[in-house]
Amino acid sequence: MSGHNRWSKIKHAKAASDAKKSKGWTKLLKEIAVAAKSGGDPSGNPRLRTAMDKARASNVPNDTIKRSIQKGSGELDGANYEDLVYEVYGPGGTAVVVEVLTDNRNRTAGEIRKLLEKNHGKLAASGSVLYLFHKQGHIVFDKSVGEDAVMEAALDVGADDVRADSEAILVVTEAGKMVDVREALEKRGLKPMHNEVGMYPDTSVRLEGEDAAAMVKLVGQLEDHDDVQNVYANYDIDDSLLEQLSA
Repeated sequence: MSGHNRWSKIKHAKAASDAKKSKGWTKLLKEIAVAAKSGGDPSGNPRLRTAMDKARASNVPNDTIKRSIQKGSGELDGANYEDLVYEVYGPGGTAVVVEVLTDNRNRTAGEIRKLLEKNHGKLAASGSVLYLFHKQGHIVFDKSVGEDAVMEAALDVGADDVRADSEAILVVTEAGKMVDVREALEKRGLKPMHNEVGMYPDTSVRLEGEDAAAMVKLVGQLEDHDDVQNVYANYDIDDSLLEQLSA
């Protein structure tokens, strides 16, 4: 459930998603293929580098990654995926951004509409939701790495901010600088447990009761859809309630 307020819980969400290996691999390989359209050399293609890193972190074989790059760059035949973004009004007045990769725009649009109708969501007009979010890079470290060490190194290599709580340390970067900052930190011996460029809300909407339950169900079903790559939402749900609803 990327994009909500519990950034420090990313490792738990990723651990849960790793249980869905086959579907997870398919989505990762789609992202690699689309990223490779802009060039099959990861050294000059930050989106491709990030996609490859995610795939390797999920134990996708190198040969499989290579084939996806070749499909995307046109060396091998493959499906022609396109990027789509759906802007959605969710339960309780929330805003939701859904990033999609599909080889059949009409099929995906119909399936997303049905899913929204069943889960208290509604498609919004273009631009009516996206303005509530900003793109940003997040690099997450386990607290054991040491907040002082991460802060000193991160600010030295061009990060915008460093935040910490009892469980994790978050390094915030400009979207275009995330890969370079992460690689610079890794060269200093600081290995993150997760990194991503995502859409993060400028404000949040507090949800409780039925709205909270509906929101968790909606986001979960969107993330389970084969063509959905990422879901970002501006909801704020109490940690204990969120864990209960996600169980």
